[in-house]
Amino acid sequence: MTQAAATRAAVDDHPFLRRALRAGVVNHAAAARFLDVDGDEDAVAAAVRRYGEELPGFDADDRDAHVSMQSGLGASDDGLVVVAGAGFEPGEGDLTALLADGDVDSRALAAALERLHAAGVDPVAAGVADESLVVVVERRDGAAALRVVEGALDAVPA
Repeated sequence: MTQAAATRAAVDDHPFLRRALRAGVVNHAAAARFLDVDGDEDAVAAAVRRYGEELPGFDADDRDAHVSMQSGLGASDDGLVVVAGAGFEPGEGDLTALLADGDVDSRALAAALERLHAAGVDPVAAGVADESLVVVVERRDGAAALRVVEGALDAVPA
């Protein structure tokens, strides 16, 4: 494997670095020091720079999605989200579901989860299927999480 190919593979192993390259906000020398690629640091930095130049720009998709909030979710065997038999459905619980319908997919979910974690909100469950996205959070986090998810859906990278 060439040093350029090894550098690209190392960048791809770190999605945050790949996104930063797409956004054009990477110090290439610092990235070369961070990556575990054998060889001359200057050559690795050059390979990082070239790879960044080849990646598509970091523009947001124009998505048509509507987000709503449903409070009072509790544990269930079925419901809005079910993973390995554990589910959540409306009732008397202390959780809130953020439901997005429309142009949503796994990239939209990933963007929403990343922003929620950055905002200090730890989702209880999340999923996406058939043009629907759901994120379950603690009830006290519901309003803030709604704003975060709406913002994330407006800025999902293309």
